[in-house]
Order: sequence, then structure tokens, then C-alpha cells
Amino acid sequence: MKIYQKTHVRRLVQFASNPRDMRIIAVMGPRQIGKTTIAHQAMSLFEELGINCKYISFDDPSTLKSEIPSDSPVFDTAASVKLTQPNILVDIWENARKESLKSKNGFILFLDEIQLVPQWSNYVKGLWDRDRRENTPLRIVILGSSVWQMLVGRNESLVGRFRQLLVSHWSLREMMDQFGLTVDEYIFYGGYPGPFTQSLKGVKDEKFWRTYILESIVNPVIQRDIMSLRQIRKPALMRQLVNMVPQYSAQIMEYNKLIGMLQDKGNTTTIKNYLDLLGDAFLVSTLSRYTPSQYLGIASHPKFNVLNTALMTAPSGNTFIDARDNPSQWGRIVESAVGAHLINTRQDQATRVHYWRDDHGHEVDFIVARGPHLLGIEVKSGSKSSYRGLNAFKERFPNAKTVLIGGGGISISEFLSFTTDQWIEQVG
Repeated sequence: MKIYQKTHVRRLVQFASNPRDMRIIAVMGPRQIGKTTIAHQAMSLFEELGINCKYISFDDPSTLKSEIPSDSPVFDTAASVKLTQPNILVDIWENARKESLKSKNGFILFLDEIQLVPQWSNYVKGLWDRDRRENTPLRIVILGSSVWQMLVGRNESLVGRFRQLLVSHWSLREMMDQFGLTVDEYIFYGGYPGPFTQSLKGVKDEKFWRTYILESIVNPVIQRDIMSLRQIRKPALMRQLVNMVPQYSAQIMEYNKLIGMLQDKGNTTTIKNYLDLLGDAFLVSTLSRYTPSQYLGIASHPKFNVLNTALMTAPSGNTFIDARDNPSQWGRIVESAVGAHLINTRQDQATRVHYWRDDHGHEVDFIVARGPHLLGIEVKSGSKSSYRGLNAFKERFPNAKTVLIGGGGISISEFLSFTTDQWIEQVG
């Protein structure tokens, strides 16, 4: 299999090669989509440029031993927690600082799974601020689990000190080029490369694929990422949401109905907060109803959409053939694939994705809005199509553009080949 290099590798090299921007580079994204691979590929390019690098992973003791004296009491115990103490981070940073001062072209330190270090953001802030005061030529690249996005984004102490490089779920084109997936296979199996790089049988090994999704992605996100957060005061409730919400992807649901389905009850505020965390973890996004004022739509019933269709298909227990032969189920998977693509490929932070429903029951699957651009998108997985929802939306918003996917409109493969912002600029 050919070695695949995502465009993020070149972007990372470009970011870290800019001498006028010494901000910390934060490589963020879902679990198991290649962030560490991107880091190692970038390191190879840096070395070709004569720039020395060091990679440290806080969940891999082998990368830490060279940074800690051999007689250190850290290695007198098997307790891995000692490897993630803040003083270890400080020692690693100090060693890299010395290396950067000796290097003619500077030095780049890669810190992976840094969220395992308690209060890491406070230490990083102090260390980085000192480097700036002393004009130290040390560049820092931080990687972490998907939930790390919210740990950084909501921590004001690091505002202005880092630059984000977001790595999203793999696209249709990437999965086709690297693993030979068909469009329908991509829609069902999703955009996680791991099952196809590690399975000897490839895409047809559905048992391996299902086990990988559940044990290498879903469970670690729940146990290692989400449940470690102080915001989770009802762990049982969060586990139920993780298990339940993907089953209702591409569906609109009232909060009261959702609460009624949960065994461990919680109020609406708690449910909304936990759903936001699932979005930050790149699992499920909660879409609000489109209104001209985005604040008015916040109070609407939520529409759920998984950010990778594997999150709804793997736990279902259905095979690819089972799902493909069930028109109702397949329709929800296809719609979820479109919604995931719209959310994952947004490049402009001002671009918003909603659904639309009026008082007469007319619905449009997705609404993409950015400034004066307004695009209504309806998804049809069968041969029949209906324009009632799009026509009602167009009547309500005359300046909007509309797109039909499937059902005689744009093919699903064509739609998934362009980003959200490209569609809204070309059509909307």
C-alpha cells in the first residue's frame, strides 16, 4: 500500500517554517484519523530542511525515557501516571530549549497526548511566555485527543498563543484513493482509515472493522477523553447519550422526548451541555433550525448528525448489504453522510449548518448559511424526489439557492467531492 500524505503535512511545515509566527501549533481532530502520522511525516520534511525535531508522546513511556535521568525514581514504579506529571513536561521543554539554542536552524518539539498531563495548559503558558521573553528559537507542536479542542479553545490562558491545524475525518476522495472504497462503501464504512490499514482483508472484513470502531475509537473517547472531564457529573447519562444519539442521526428530536428515553434522567441544560461535548469530541453534531437570526434557532428542537457514519453503522450490527437493502435505513445513512461532509469540510468559521422546518410541516434536510449566502440542500437516496420542502423554503427566502442530491439531482459522489464553502460559493 502506498504511503499516503495528507495536505495537512505541508500546511504544518508551512506554519512551523514561518519565523515571524512563533505561536504554538495545535494539531487537533478526531481519534484515529492520522494526527500522529502527520507529525512524523512533517518531521521527515523538517529534517530534509536541516531542522532538528523531537517527538514525545505522554502515553508512550519509550519516548520519555531519554528525557529523564536513568536514576530517576519515576522508573522505579510501573505507575504510568508518574510519567505524566507536570515536572516531566517542564524537563522535556527545558531540554528542547537547550537544543534549540545549539541548533543553527532552530528546533521543533512535538508533544503528543499532552492532555494527559494535569494542568498542562498553565505550564505551557508559562514556558511559552518565557521563550518569547528570551527570544528562544524553539517551536512547539501540540497534538492531543479530539476532546483536546475544547480543553484549549475554552481556556482563556492560551488565547493568542496557539495556531490551530484542524484534521478532520477522511473524505470520500481520500478513502477512494487510498483504499479503493466505492461511494456506497464510504457512506457505510465511514472515514476512519485505521480499519483498512490494519486489516489484512481490507474493507470486506466487517467484523474487524466493527470491532475497531467500537474498541479503538468509541470506547477510548468515552473512557479516556470525555469521562475524565470535570464537567461530567452524570457519567451514566453521558454513556447513554453516546450509545443512543448516533442511532437517531439525521432525525429531529424534542429534548423532552430524548430525556424520557434516558434511564438516568437529567435536565435540558445538562443534556445540551453533554451534547456540546459530543460535538467537541467529533462524534455527533447538534443542528438547530434555521432562522434569519441564529440566536432564535438555538431554542429549537435539535437534529442530530454523526460526524462519521461509522459511528451509527458499526454499533447497529447491520452489514453493508443489510443496510443497502433497507431503503429507510439507507436513506438516513446517506443523509448523515451528507451532513457529516457539510460539517467536517467547513473552512470558514462563519459558515453555519442548520436544518429547516416551517409550521406546515415542510422540511429541508440542511441549510448552509454564510453572510449573504443561503443554500438549501435536500437529500434523496431513492429514485423518487420531492421538491415540496425546497419550494417552500425558496418561497420563504426568495434569495436562497437550492440543491437536490440524488433523485435526479446532483449525484452523491459529486457532492462529496467539494467542500461546504465551495458549494455555497458556486451555488449559493
